[in-house]
Amino acid sequence: MELSKNYIPAAAEDKWYQYWMDKQYFRSVPDSRPPFTIVIPPPNVTGVLHMGHTLNETVQDILTRHARMSGYNACWVPGSDHASIATETKVVNMLKEEKGIEKSQLTRQEFLKYAYEWKEKYGGIIYHQIKKLGCSVDWDRVTFTMDQHYYDAVIKVFVDLYGKGLIYRGARMINWDPKAKTALSDEEVEYKEISGKLYHVKYAVVNAAGEPTGEYITIATQRPETIMGDTAICVNPDDERYAHLKGHFAIVPLVNRKVPVIFDEYVDKEFGTGALKVTPAHDINDYNLGLKHNLEVVDTLNDDGTLSAAAEVFVGEDRFRARKKVVAALQEQGLLVKEQEYTTRLGYSQRNPDTVVEPKISTQWFVKMSELAKPALDAVVNGEVRIHPGDRFLATYKYWMENVKDWCISRQLWWGQQIPAWYDAQGQFVVAETLEQALDKYEAAYGSRPASLKQDEDCLDTWFSSWLWPTEVFKGISNPGNEDINYYYPTSVLVTGQDIIFFWVARMIMAGQEYHNEKPFSDVYFTGMVRDKLGRKMSKSLGNSPDLLDLIDRFGADAVRFGIMIASPAGNDLLFDDSSCEQGRFFNNKMWNALKLVKMWTPAENTGAPVPEFAVEWFGNRLNEVHAEVEKLFREFRLSEALKALYSLIWDDFCSWYLEWIKPGFEQPIDKGVYEKTIGYFEQLMQLLHPFMPFVTEDIYHLLRDRAEGDDLVIKQFSAPGSINAGLLEEATLAKDVITAIRDARNKQQLKPKDNIKLFVETQDRKAFERIETILAKQLNAEEYGYATEAIPGAAAIVVGTDKFYMVTEKEVDPAAQKDQLLKDLAYQQGFLSSVEKKLQNEKFVANAKPEAVESERRKLADCQARIQAIEESLKLL
Repeated sequence: MELSKNYIPAAAEDKWYQYWMDKQYFRSVPDSRPPFTIVIPPPNVTGVLHMGHTLNETVQDILTRHARMSGYNACWVPGSDHASIATETKVVNMLKEEKGIEKSQLTRQEFLKYAYEWKEKYGGIIYHQIKKLGCSVDWDRVTFTMDQHYYDAVIKVFVDLYGKGLIYRGARMINWDPKAKTALSDEEVEYKEISGKLYHVKYAVVNAAGEPTGEYITIATQRPETIMGDTAICVNPDDERYAHLKGHFAIVPLVNRKVPVIFDEYVDKEFGTGALKVTPAHDINDYNLGLKHNLEVVDTLNDDGTLSAAAEVFVGEDRFRARKKVVAALQEQGLLVKEQEYTTRLGYSQRNPDTVVEPKISTQWFVKMSELAKPALDAVVNGEVRIHPGDRFLATYKYWMENVKDWCISRQLWWGQQIPAWYDAQGQFVVAETLEQALDKYEAAYGSRPASLKQDEDCLDTWFSSWLWPTEVFKGISNPGNEDINYYYPTSVLVTGQDIIFFWVARMIMAGQEYHNEKPFSDVYFTGMVRDKLGRKMSKSLGNSPDLLDLIDRFGADAVRFGIMIASPAGNDLLFDDSSCEQGRFFNNKMWNALKLVKMWTPAENTGAPVPEFAVEWFGNRLNEVHAEVEKLFREFRLSEALKALYSLIWDDFCSWYLEWIKPGFEQPIDKGVYEKTIGYFEQLMQLLHPFMPFVTEDIYHLLRDRAEGDDLVIKQFSAPGSINAGLLEEATLAKDVITAIRDARNKQQLKPKDNIKLFVETQDRKAFERIETILAKQLNAEEYGYATEAIPGAAAIVVGTDKFYMVTEKEVDPAAQKDQLLKDLAYQQGFLSSVEKKLQNEKFVANAKPEAVESERRKLADCQARIQAIEESLKLL
């Protein structure tokens, strides 16, 4: 068939993905092979794949394809998360905008009907994108966190943990999202540094009888809208300025509430005025002070962030509008001393990034984390679960697990697993999986069987379902001991973002240890944050995150995969822009043009031309060398480095050097043995590259020669890397260095590539050149090639390493230009020598570096000194 001028991704991608699906190459069932199991971090059902997802799914596909081609039964489970807050917010907005309906007008079942309709409409978008990216997931195993078996598993775990005393219900200070009107866990609050104001406000002091003393205490607050909830003023007991106020009270501005002046070491007497307003309902530290000093709690905020009736003034006003009105009222009453610019950290809702989180006392459900955390901490610290890169994240993981707080798991939402707690009219409750079980438990607990019980209105935190992901995708909770869970669990590797190490990774390890007494995965590979070329995190709000499908349309899926992987070392942030995808497209076309070149050649038994045996043998060794390196990099999860090694092998060694060295003369046949070796090399290159760029490699593999049924790259098994002849590799490096140097010299002498030259080398190691003589003569168009024992008059002298080359041409050589070049080369070598000497003179380096690293530097020193000597000798001759 006639090949197109350039590689056309779209045609190949649609064809090959459907072909792989038809052949069921991605489908996995338990068999005698060792399993390689990976579960996709379930993206939100409402979303689309952003560049962070693209990186994550690409890494997973690379690992999965490599495992499948390495003899493993690869099982990559896809799925999506119901995402309680995010999805409910979208459904609520849709109902309001499209149907004019408020959530409050619907029953729970009516709302859930709309939510499932939303999920069906938008839930497939991500799966379509995953296919377009080329992900080799087992589509027969798609799991959704609200599937019936999954729902049942979450409820079962809740009941079990409650029975073990690890879940409890109580009134605690929690984080509240006023927009979503729900509680959040500590991890769902993102802190941002912002510029705000400190308002200095005067509180009148009165004695125990309520009589004014004529004195004021000034406090500084960032949140004047909470003043109406103040129930004390606190000062340090060692602060002499306020010692006389013991037994006194202060009058809260605007509401004229008399509150005590209390004393506690918590207050920093050096900060601000040394006096602190205490608002137990709206600050966790104030809440703790309130518990300690038995203070009244006055909650001045409604669930939607407006001022409640308890505020007494500005009731119903939004908290931030109320702030302005409170400040104005304080100013009018002469109680505002001053305003001061102030930089502070403010918590925002992760799911509603524009919404400031409110600390709020609320009755919620909590998981006791300390008992669950210990086995999960031990699993990582002991190396049972390996983190990559461990040097960066192990300390972070350890710190969080050693200081873990109880987890607030209840959410005031309807989209999610409904909490299985059942209440009577008096508020007494039991916890059970079903109503029937609840009635039985209630009767056993309270002595009578009620006519009915009402289920808790709240649902569970989304993360309380996703922490069961590695086990419940195989029904390990809902159907324990089944064939799949016994074969596929624990999974092999988890690929995820560093930002959910506590939300998800730590909790999955906890759940795995609790319910299987075993880790959920052996390795955790943390991808970095994808940023734009200005270093900003990619986000919809900034408009700097490209559309994945648009990128694929423009560059092709392989080029996009290449673009995001080539600059993404594990755990480190990467700067992404379209130019890296452009580089991937160029790479596709480079390989395509190599295919076209090879397919143009005609193999023959006896061509009459010298057989380039050295080139063939060299590339086989180079291929083995990189194959071994790539396997090592896979074991170390250094996938970006593996791709770079393959890119250089294919672009430089194969296309730029090898194909040039073996290329037959114009319209001349190529030796059949060399041709067959070259096709075999090309196939191996495509096999090594396939996990990274599956479409173009499968396409080229099938175009290289006719294939038998089932001879497909996607399942072609890797063979072990062959042996390596290091001496041969050094000879090839020498050949490349000489060719590059002589070509550069030809250019400087303004010689055309077709102009013949005579080339002679003066060397102490003639044997090193014997096998590359033919290649040098052919590649440099040298009509005569030989050896010299001294300088050749009138020839251009070129120093390569410690060897001197004399290039004889018909053109007269300019000694001044030649001297200038040699002086430049000498200056460069002297600079390099100086840097190596400094390193070796550094006692810390010599003492602490690995012995092989020190020896490497010493070899560099000796080689550099020899090169300098050769250049100086050439200069003397000039």
